[in-house]
Amino acid sequence: MTSTAQAPKSGAGTAHPEHLGHVIFIAAAAAMGGFLFGYDSAVINGAVEAIRGRYDIGSAALAQVIAIALIGCAIGAATAGRTADRIGRIRCMQISAVLFTVSAVGSALPFALWDLALWRIIGGFAIGMASVIGPAYIAEVSPAAYRGRLGSFQQAAIVIGIAISQLVNWGILNAAGGDQRGKVMGLEAWQVMLGVMVVPAVLYGLLSFAIPESPRFLISVGRHDRAREVLKEVEGDRADLNARVTEIEHAMKSEHKSSFKDLLGGGFFFKPIVWVGIGLSVFQQFVGINVAFYYSSTLWQSVGVDPSQSFFYSFTTSIINIIGTVIAMIFVDRVGRKPLALIGSVGMVIGLGLEAWAFSYDLVDGKLPATQGWVALIAAHVFVLFFALSWGVVVWVFLGEMFPNRIRAAALGVAASAQWIANWAITASFPSLADWNLSATYVIYTVFAALSIPFVLKYVKETKGKALEEMG
Repeated sequence: MTSTAQAPKSGAGTAHPEHLGHVIFIAAAAAMGGFLFGYDSAVINGAVEAIRGRYDIGSAALAQVIAIALIGCAIGAATAGRTADRIGRIRCMQISAVLFTVSAVGSALPFALWDLALWRIIGGFAIGMASVIGPAYIAEVSPAAYRGRLGSFQQAAIVIGIAISQLVNWGILNAAGGDQRGKVMGLEAWQVMLGVMVVPAVLYGLLSFAIPESPRFLISVGRHDRAREVLKEVEGDRADLNARVTEIEHAMKSEHKSSFKDLLGGGFFFKPIVWVGIGLSVFQQFVGINVAFYYSSTLWQSVGVDPSQSFFYSFTTSIINIIGTVIAMIFVDRVGRKPLALIGSVGMVIGLGLEAWAFSYDLVDGKLPATQGWVALIAAHVFVLFFALSWGVVVWVFLGEMFPNRIRAAALGVAASAQWIANWAITASFPSLADWNLSATYVIYTVFAALSIPFVLKYVKETKGKALEEMG
């Protein structure tokens, strides 16, 4: 266990107003990776039916093409922590930006189904890296008193990326006359949707040159003077910089470069704290949240909504997602991470249960009955709202904070990898499950939302207001 009991305390939890604006800029720039994460995750929603038609494939094959990016995500997340410890957080961001750009171009101009899948794997690898580096970097540069809210930037960027991708998709669809395979700029509409990601990918790369390296990484490689400069940037002239460097260095001297082997222990392979992180990641995905972002257009079309309206509903869901995330950002440091998670779980159970009920009714003339249709639509928005104001934010904040320093990078990588594997399982299984029984599929998601309540109550510890050096 890492201890800082004898290290000098320097008021690391405070931040001075004149420097808070700069810290916000740094956190927002790092969270641009989250924007790309959200954009790339959701943009495929607009291309699902077009890919099915273009390559004449069934639900099972289609699901694999959609979900295969998540395999890349898992690999990227698993390797990002160790890579960041070797070459730095900023260099990892730059590598991720390049991979995002390459993936966007390749996905927009595929030769065949196999290379579309390849480009999606590359993009997924970049997403996986961003999912680890963003929250870890933000946690390391943020004063403790603001770390929860600044850590929320990652999820805020993700949901904004999701919303912007849905809005862009809707605009491109309208430009193509409502046809996902209609021509726009000489390409089919779905190709343009996937190619637009080049713009934020390049912006992410440029912003990575405008923010400093993490003080903890700088100290780890012996660059103490530069670490003091960065700490001065984020904590101000009045902070005791020498004491802060000593405090961080003291914590780091009692640890070593985290590796997979360091995570082993306890009665079930991993240390208990690692299992808690894995559990948070799995529950976040097994409630089916990404069905709302990968397949919502297809879902609404399957119950009788026309394509243009289905794209619009995907966009309104994304706006609700943003609203919920803002609520979480306001309250995550006020009421704590654990209470928000519990509130969200209860709300998700209600929303998912109502969706399961609505989808249990037979279609009439290719549509849900009016009452059930409205209940399904409203319940879907309720589910997304409660997810966004809770699990969407607090899981990323928890993963950035909860692990002891000596295992943080490796443990965060494993937990994020588990999240991507769980995401893949839900994404790859949904089309076939929906063909089997859409209502029963939502019952499964409801059960996982309900099980998350006792999990949080028993195993998850509050991290609100604690310095990273205190975690153990």
